[in-house]
Amino acid sequence: MEYEIRFDCEGVDWTLVAATLKNVGMAYFEPDAHRRAFVASHTVVFVRDGDRLIGFGRAISDGVYQAAIYDVAVVPEFQGKGLGRAIMTNILSRLSHCNIILYASVGKEGFYRSLGMRSMKTGMALFKNVEAMAAKGFTD
Repeated sequence: MEYEIRFDCEGVDWTLVAATLKNVGMAYFEPDAHRRAFVASHTVVFVRDGDRLIGFGRAISDGVYQAAIYDVAVVPEFQGKGLGRAIMTNILSRLSHCNIILYASVGKEGFYRSLGMRSMKTGMALFKNVEAMAAKGFTD
């Protein structure tokens, strides 16, 4: 099956973005918050199967030497088809000149390692909901 990959926010159903993030166990917000975050991002990638949005991801960056990847998700029924890899490959190719960081969902670290990413020893975070992020395994 042929999927369409887009690099703009035109025609995105932000309710579906929020629902997908919730469905895969990632942080999610009101649809308009996701719209604002993606529109303000340096790089966005959306994957469609016909008219249906089935995956996405984004990166923020100064465009010079630092970037961070967020919100990489694929609708569960389309997982395991290489779409997450396609999203990441497209983001990484647009930021190949930058140092890149990301939050990996617990248990997905191996996927990101397969793309050449490595665990950080000095990463630090200041989360709004400290207890929830510790319970999810993001912090100690």
